[in-house]
Amino acid sequence: MIHQYKLNGYNIVLDVHSGSIHVVDDIAYDIIAKYESHDADAIVDEMMKKYGHLEDVNEEELRLCLADIESLKEQKKLFSEDLFRGIAMDFKSRSKDVKALCLHVAHSCNLNCAYCFASQGKYQGERALMSFEVAKQAMDFLVANSGNHVNLEVDFFGGEPLMNFDVVKKTVEYARSIEKEHGKNFRFTLTTNGVDVDEEVMEFANKECHNVVMSIDGRKDVHDRFRVDYQGRGSYDQIIPKFQEFAARRGDTGYYVRGTYTHHNTDFLEDIKHMADLGFTQLSMEPVVCSADDPCALTEDDLPVLFAQYEDLAKYMLQRQKDGKPLTFYHYMIDLTHGPCIHKRIAGCGSGVEYFAVTPWGDLYPCHQFVGDEKYLMGNVWEGVTALETQDSFRQCNVYARPECDDCWARLYCSGGCAANAYHATGDIRGIYEYGCELFKKRMECAIWLQIAGKKEL
Repeated sequence: MIHQYKLNGYNIVLDVHSGSIHVVDDIAYDIIAKYESHDADAIVDEMMKKYGHLEDVNEEELRLCLADIESLKEQKKLFSEDLFRGIAMDFKSRSKDVKALCLHVAHSCNLNCAYCFASQGKYQGERALMSFEVAKQAMDFLVANSGNHVNLEVDFFGGEPLMNFDVVKKTVEYARSIEKEHGKNFRFTLTTNGVDVDEEVMEFANKECHNVVMSIDGRKDVHDRFRVDYQGRGSYDQIIPKFQEFAARRGDTGYYVRGTYTHHNTDFLEDIKHMADLGFTQLSMEPVVCSADDPCALTEDDLPVLFAQYEDLAKYMLQRQKDGKPLTFYHYMIDLTHGPCIHKRIAGCGSGVEYFAVTPWGDLYPCHQFVGDEKYLMGNVWEGVTALETQDSFRQCNVYARPECDDCWARLYCSGGCAANAYHATGDIRGIYEYGCELFKKRMECAIWLQIAGKKEL
């Protein structure tokens, strides 16, 4: 399978199964498109009719181009076979160990964001704070079930985790105390809306946290439209100076500024530019997750606008690279030469198998987007995973378990997509969230173009 597209003056051909990427001229682009459906003579005839008026186009050159394509095919760099389908289920069935937890230390929040997928941090339930006893047991559960994994990931999440900062600190202290004994290395992430960030939080996070996720939606009017407190007051002016200081102290590494775009700011590139002007260089902007009847929900009419925004973002980032002011955008981070491994490409994030969310009461869910849905309650940190059938369904959840992905060129980049988004869109974790698929494919096209243009134009 191949995928061909034109973007910003480049003709790009992706060989899906090998991952090989080719930048070609117009003639080679057209020949590749016909290569498997036409014989050589027919292709040469068609190309002569279309390009024969050009001075350097003749039958000999066209047949040399055909020979080059055949050589790439023999090298398995074009039209390569899918060697992964037969081993997909086996790869995922080997997953036995846990390597990451999303620790919901607070099912409560000091903001009242209208689009919050977690119902203002309550997750459709009661407000609650995790006790240290539960957090400690979660660390023990992770170590006991981590197998040979050395690096263990823990994300302090909510709600707003800083509403339970004492437990965050005690949890890290406990985890550090057992690292050497068990041969583990804990890597902590703090996700925060910034309201309670202060000197102590910054010092602690810069010492103990591998990453910090800072929630900013962009321009003041965009941010303050939804990210408000319970009196309806926007939080932009309160958090921006603190986040600027926070990012500066982290040396512009080990953090992300994460925004959410909705139907009300489909011109999200302006928000990214605004955040860059504020000095943030590690950026992420995610589409809103909400019900289709929510006023925030993205619509079909928004798609062309969003596609154009992603293309313009790639051009903006290239120009910043040329100007010596590079930005990192989370969805454009791809390594075209070394990874990710095929296991990751097939199996995805590992939710429900290698990764769990832990509620304030110690219950285990496949990830934070399933919390509160009792059908996906998988156990707890004392007894471990008890819903083995549910876990098996996640273990078998891979790109080849989704028939809709069979003819999709991007499947080995998205691994079949997010199980939670699929579930909320279709009622099945092995369904697909079609709107998200369209956005993902556009992001991948832009990310690949950015890699190519960056190498050729810088």
